[in-house]
Amino acid sequence: MSKTRLEAFTDALIAIVITILVLELVAPQGATFAALWDLRYKIIIYILSFISLAIYWINHHHLFQLAKKINGKILWLNMFFLLFLSLFPFTTAWVDEHLTKQAPEITYGLVMLGANIMYALLARALVQEHGKDSELAEIFADYKKIKITLAIVVAGIVLGIFVPPAMVICCASSLVLWIVPEKRIEKKFE
Repeated sequence: MSKTRLEAFTDALIAIVITILVLELVAPQGATFAALWDLRYKIIIYILSFISLAIYWINHHHLFQLAKKINGKILWLNMFFLLFLSLFPFTTAWVDEHLTKQAPEITYGLVMLGANIMYALLARALVQEHGKDSELAEIFADYKKIKITLAIVVAGIVLGIFVPPAMVICCASSLVLWIVPEKRIEKKFE
């Protein structure tokens, strides 16, 4: 299978997940700004989830710009990556209904952690497939950004056990590292 089919499938699934995510937003009960203000937490968690999905999509795109070939292992890791992304609408809906409750917050963090682990394993599998002298290996062999992100999300899960909103704060904080895609990849294509 060409990498193009994998990328197209990934793009389509992420588009569907984002569509489902937005369909979970409900209109305010009244026609006032006060009614809109009542939905502020739903809107905040929606924006966090939307930005998360956008960041995963952009960085996945950058990761596969350097890939020349894929194998069965890469296909399966990509599918498990998509599995975790597909859970975002569910966890977003649960968190926005129970923002300060432990179970929804921890579940949201576990979904984000799962997506991050799958992304890390996917990058590692691509490096293995392309060899230690490849452009992928040059960038992703010892990718500190992934390790820092995993540490922040794990810390959020642990903190979320005691202070549930800490989970969402840590998830949001972990995204800051990823807003700007890997510049070394962009330089390769300039």
